[in-house]
Amino acid sequence: VQLQASGGGLVQAGGSLRLSCTASGRDFSRYTMGWHRQAPGMRRELVAAMSSGGSITNYADSVKGRFTISRDNAKNTVYLRMNSLRPEDTAVHYCVADRRDTNWSNWGYWGRGTEVTVSS
Repeated sequence: VQLQASGGGLVQAGGSLRLSCTASGRDFSRYTMGWHRQAPGMRRELVAAMSSGGSITNYADSVKGRFTISRDNAKNTVYLRMNSLRPEDTAVHYCVADRRDTNWSNWGYWGRGTEVTVSS
């Protein structure tokens, strides 16, 4: 599967963005989907993930209550709605996928990143 992310940009603190990731290939509905991010000088971290069926989600503590992951299997697309953005959310965000359901640790597929910059 190939992943194409979009929706990044520059936003002021407190603002919102929605990232989208469209997958090519077959059987999108069978993939666990997620978003990672990597800030300058920092390790890459899992931000949010969703099981193939959409019933199970996993969020980093730092984004709980602010970010929401969702998916539209008919459109082969996963979204990350980011509200109440903070300067520390500034990072390159990567869409990820894996065939193993609720696998949050090892991702088989990575898209190119989309950059999110939050100004103070």
